[in-house]
Amino acid sequence: MDRLVFTSNATIKEQATARQVLVNDLANVSTVGFKSSYDVALKTVKVNGPGFDSRFQAQAMVRDQIRLTPGPIMATGRPMDIALAETAVMTVQAPNGDVAFTRRGDLRVNPQGQLENGSGHLVLGNGGPIAVPPGMNVSINPDGSIYAKDPAQPATAPSVLIDQLRLRDGSDTKLGRRQDGLFKVDGQPDGTDIALGNAQPRVIPQALEGSNVSAIEAMTKLIDHSRSFETQIRIIKETKALDESGASMMKNA
Repeated sequence: MDRLVFTSNATIKEQATARQVLVNDLANVSTVGFKSSYDVALKTVKVNGPGFDSRFQAQAMVRDQIRLTPGPIMATGRPMDIALAETAVMTVQAPNGDVAFTRRGDLRVNPQGQLENGSGHLVLGNGGPIAVPPGMNVSINPDGSIYAKDPAQPATAPSVLIDQLRLRDGSDTKLGRRQDGLFKVDGQPDGTDIALGNAQPRVIPQALEGSNVSAIEAMTKLIDHSRSFETQIRIIKETKALDESGASMMKNA
């Protein structure tokens, strides 16, 4: 009986890890540029204690690797909105100063005159955080070049190049999620940059990318986990009832 209860408890514990990933994905189904994580993986752990040395048990583990599947593109018409095309990521400055990456492209100019996204992370250019001259109209080209134009000038006046978005191609790089929600190179220290490749990352101007989380799929998986949890609890209750019946039979014998 004890072995059956132990097995049910272990199942509940392992499924709790997967539920955490699902709940986080579902909570960000409407977040701009959010990327879901790959499903929970299993690793083999040696069981310590009396018995044979060949006893091993599967244990769930979360590496939180980013799934760069594109989300739906929503045209906004706003000059400072961008959607990262294909597997491109944008380099930003994390709250602790590290170099990190994101797909969130709802850009704006903060009170300090620096370009940041909707999460408040400073967008990095060729020389660090991108500064925008006050009172200028900003536009972004598909190659990531940022132009500014004085609205007081004639319409025929050319725009001035002020910086270039530091874009990286994530197709050949495994990305993980940091504690602050930004992306990093998986398996490398925080702040590690992505090596430049042959592909030229591009953006889609005046558009935003929605979350790539499927709400229906996530809800279906959560329902399956809930049913499995109820099944394991029922097994534990039935095991307890059988154990009590056996104890009562032995007592009356």
